[in-house]
Amino acid sequence: MGRKTALYNEHLKLGAKMTTFSGWDMPVSYPSGILEEHKAVRERAGLFDVSHMGEFFISGEEALEYLQYLLPQDISKLEAGGALYCQLLNEKGGIIDDLLLYNLGAEYLLIVNASKVEEDFSWLEKNVGNFKVKLENVSEKYSLLSVQGPLAFKVIKKIGLSDVQKFMTTTHQEFMGHKVWLSRSGYTGEDGFEIMIENKGAPALWEEILKSGEQENIKPVGLGARDTLRLEAGLLLNGSDMDENTTPYEAGIGWSISKNKEGEFIGKEKLKHTAKKLIALEIAERGGVARQGHEIFLNNAKIGTITSGTVSPTLGKNIALGYVTFLNTDTLDVGTQVQIMIRNKLYNAKMVKKPFIKKR
Repeated sequence: MGRKTALYNEHLKLGAKMTTFSGWDMPVSYPSGILEEHKAVRERAGLFDVSHMGEFFISGEEALEYLQYLLPQDISKLEAGGALYCQLLNEKGGIIDDLLLYNLGAEYLLIVNASKVEEDFSWLEKNVGNFKVKLENVSEKYSLLSVQGPLAFKVIKKIGLSDVQKFMTTTHQEFMGHKVWLSRSGYTGEDGFEIMIENKGAPALWEEILKSGEQENIKPVGLGARDTLRLEAGLLLNGSDMDENTTPYEAGIGWSISKNKEGEFIGKEKLKHTAKKLIALEIAERGGVARQGHEIFLNNAKIGTITSGTVSPTLGKNIALGYVTFLNTDTLDVGTQVQIMIRNKLYNAKMVKKPFIKKR
């Protein structure tokens, strides 16, 4: 048995199939099934419990200078109310974690991956040095809900929260007397909102979202559809598609790095080292579902390894992400034919652009 979010009983009442993920008891799917949950988010709206994620507050007179040293992004350009996709890097430029940073005005908020909460906070503490900052791990106090899909904005308005107009921005609001932070962001490739609320207010918020979203035919969504949705959108999973031996440039997220950032930051000297490249693949043959660890071949020679794979409910095709060695990247481009070893059989695949679908 794992740890339980404040919404655990809500999932049981809805008949969710539960599993342990990153030490938490989380819903994999609900009775409607993964395919219907996936379709709901692509066409209407879906509600996720992502309360297993971690939340840190960073404040103090040198909070900005500290974050400038800690992260490769230029935080000085992040205005109050803004959000930024960031990474924690080690000294070798490898990705400890990827996260979202919010500028709340008087302080900053970091949203980190569930499996990395303790490791990330220890890293933050280790690198405080002489910076005058205050760090707070409030992961046990708050829940995080996510409403995703083309009709998400309608549901948010119905529950009495004001619409956040711009993507990757956040506002401080209230729901039934509980303070919440509402941001326009997500992990599905769709328009959507994430709501951080005190644990005691989470069940009422969950119920109100499902009730208010009945006209939009909103569905609760589990981890199963969350994975197929993010993979279709070409979004990476920490621990699978990136790790401490992978730089942002190797992972294809170098676009998030500030090109002209001044001053020192962790990993700066090794950041642009590249020994491999992340590619996207479509497998043409039936039955060829690539999974993490499957090998990629070109002209009968192994050139890389799959990190994520699934059957795309939207495209009706098998899709995957994987790394190929840098020595092979000059000969690989969109349209290149490769093979993937699946259950001792080579399946034909071709390189395609990320994302596999483009929606937002």
